[in-house]
Amino acid sequence: MVLVSGEGLQLLLRWFHFLAGITWIGMLYYFNFVQTPFFATAEPQVRSGMIVGSLVGRALWWFRWGAMFTFITGWLIILHVMFAQYAGVREFFASSYGWKIFFGGMLGSLMWFNVWFVIWPAQQVIIASATQVAKGGQAIAEAAARGQRAGFASRTNVLLSIPMLFFMGAAKHLTMSEPTGRGAKIGALVLLVVVLAAAEINAMVGTTGAGKKMLSTLTGTFWGGFILTAILFFGLSILLH
Repeated sequence: MVLVSGEGLQLLLRWFHFLAGITWIGMLYYFNFVQTPFFATAEPQVRSGMIVGSLVGRALWWFRWGAMFTFITGWLIILHVMFAQYAGVREFFASSYGWKIFFGGMLGSLMWFNVWFVIWPAQQVIIASATQVAKGGQAIAEAAARGQRAGFASRTNVLLSIPMLFFMGAAKHLTMSEPTGRGAKIGALVLLVVVLAAAEINAMVGTTGAGKKMLSTLTGTFWGGFILTAILFFGLSILLH
């Protein structure tokens, strides 16, 4: 049967990867395109009702578990391709496909990290604070700051989703030169690390500056995502040439 073959395993992994990824990224876009703008203009009691009434909590459940299953199935796909189709790590990274899918996977992995270790912990504090206030208690002092940090991380994930989705699609459908040597591979890795580090530092450090101004609007976030895509794509193309 085809489903028990190597191709069948790839099909199943990709199917579940797509289902989980659509759920995750769909919720990410919901939070940033719909909920955040709505909360910015809604009455405090309306925001509190959505948080305490568990609507936000349910959305966050699908959000974080969609991220988890996307992360797990994504790396299972990469490992299966690496060892079943390319017969090892060296052969995998000797292909442009390997580098393109690796770039996409690392961008997605940083997004997953932000969901589970920045956004979700901060949202737990925010939900607890809103619940205390609704019961007549005091707000948790750190809730506002944690919420702002979660907002930066969430917008960073929107920004990173643009090149991430590009490289996932480009892996099979965009021709690129194969790596020419060890220096090209090291250069590609350095490019990726620098971009990921810059994006994460901008999200996690400080509350003002050009990077924060860019993330403050969806237009700025979109432009940042497309510029980042161009930097990674043309940088990788030049390095692998």
